[in-house]
Amino acid sequence: MATIKVSHRKDLLWALVALIGAAVAIGVPAFVSDNRTLLAIQWAILTLAFGLAVTGMFSYLRQALSISAGHLYTAASIYLLLTMLFFALYTTIAAIYPDAFQKTAGGATRHPVDLLYFSLVTLTTVGYGDIIPVRGTVRMIAGLEAATGILYVAITVATLVSAYKPRRR
Repeated sequence: MATIKVSHRKDLLWALVALIGAAVAIGVPAFVSDNRTLLAIQWAILTLAFGLAVTGMFSYLRQALSISAGHLYTAASIYLLLTMLFFALYTTIAAIYPDAFQKTAGGATRHPVDLLYFSLVTLTTVGYGDIIPVRGTVRMIAGLEAATGILYVAITVATLVSAYKPRRR
């Protein structure tokens, strides 16, 4: 979806393809060698790719002269890509600092799915509290993610409502 919506801007499209290709190229040796540095680089590149996709898709959404189902699907996709963006950022940090996140039941998070879950409950501001950011930088990023989730919904609704035109019968 992101590739299709960004494809109207060839510069963004090729940058997105290059970033994803680089992440795959680095990800294979990172996985095979279990090298934390390569893993951090891979997830940092994916963070940039998700950020680029979000930027391109939101640009497409803002330029809407009228709203279609495609615009609504794009808005939902952006929200989920924001989750993926922060998940990739958290995974980058966890590769560098394995103790950056803790489970309240004890111990550091060891599985990336824990960080995906943490990102989703933070973006939606549900915040169950079963995984907590320990380091100051990660705590600030989590707060930024929660603010991003709220602001994204408000700005997107305003953008879509302002471009809405009733259908003529």
